[in-house]
Amino acid sequence: MTQSMTAFARQQIEQEWGTLVWEIRSVNHRYLETSIRLPESLRATESLCRDLLRKNLSRGKVDAQLKFTPNLAASSISVDQNLLAQINVANTEISKLMPELQQPTTLDILRWPGIAQEGKQNAKDIETTLVTLFKNCLQGLQEQRQKEGAHLKSFIEQRLESIAAIVDDIKIAMPDILQNQHTRLKDTLAELSATLDPARLEQEMVILAQKADISEETDRLQAHLQEVKNILGQSGAVGRKLDFLMQELNREANTICSKAVVIETTLNAVELKVLIEQMREQIQNIE
Repeated sequence: MTQSMTAFARQQIEQEWGTLVWEIRSVNHRYLETSIRLPESLRATESLCRDLLRKNLSRGKVDAQLKFTPNLAASSISVDQNLLAQINVANTEISKLMPELQQPTTLDILRWPGIAQEGKQNAKDIETTLVTLFKNCLQGLQEQRQKEGAHLKSFIEQRLESIAAIVDDIKIAMPDILQNQHTRLKDTLAELSATLDPARLEQEMVILAQKADISEETDRLQAHLQEVKNILGQSGAVGRKLDFLMQELNREANTICSKAVVIETTLNAVELKVLIEQMREQIQNIE
C-alpha cells in the first residue's frame, strides 16, 4: 500500500500517577531519520521506542516527543542521596571560589536532573504504559500515512490517465503529420528550378522522417506508465522507484518536444512535462 511520509499522531493517557502524552510527526526525507525526546527519568525506554520506529517505518524524518505530567499528590518521591552529596560538595567548592554567588534553593536542587526519583513501582508502571502508548501512537501515525498515501496514489493515477490520453493522441496524429511533412517537402522542392536526383531526394526525405518519428518515445512512455501503475500496487517503500520513473518519463517528453515538427506535438509535449512534474512533486512525499 502506498504510504505518505507526512503525518501526525497524538495519544494521551491519564493514570493515578500522572498523564502521558505522545506526539509523533513525520515529514519527507531521503532516508529514515528519527528523533525521540523523553524526560530524563524515562530515558531507559528510548532504545526500545527507536527500534519500534525502525521496524515499522522505512523513510521519513520522524520526531517523537513524550510529555509527562506527574500527579504529585499520588506519587512518592525520594532523593538520590549520592547525587545530592556530590552536588553539595561541588556547591561548597564553588562558594569558596565565588562567595558572592547566591546559594541554590531547595527547589533549585530538586530540579537537578536525576535528583528526585519516583517510587520504583511507579517507574515500572510508567515505562510499561509509556511503551504501550507509543505503539498505539505509532499505529495511528501509520494509519495517517496510509490515508494520505491513498490520496497521493489517486492523484498520481489521475495524472497517469491524462498522460496516457495525450500519448494516444500523439500516436494517432503522427502518421498524418509525417505524411504532411513529406508532401510539403516535395512541393517545396518541386518549386525549385534545379534538377534533383529523385533517388537522393527520396533518401533525404526518409532520413527526415526518421528524425521526426517519435514512435519509440511514445512506446517507452506507455511502458513507463504501466510500470508506475504496477509499482503503485506494491507494498513497502516505493518512493525511490517512482522518482526514478519520473526522470525517465521526463526524458521521453523532452525528446518528443525536441523532435516535434508541428506546434500541436510541441504543446502536447509541454503538457506531458507539466503533468510529470506534478506527479514528481507529490512522489517526494511517498515513502
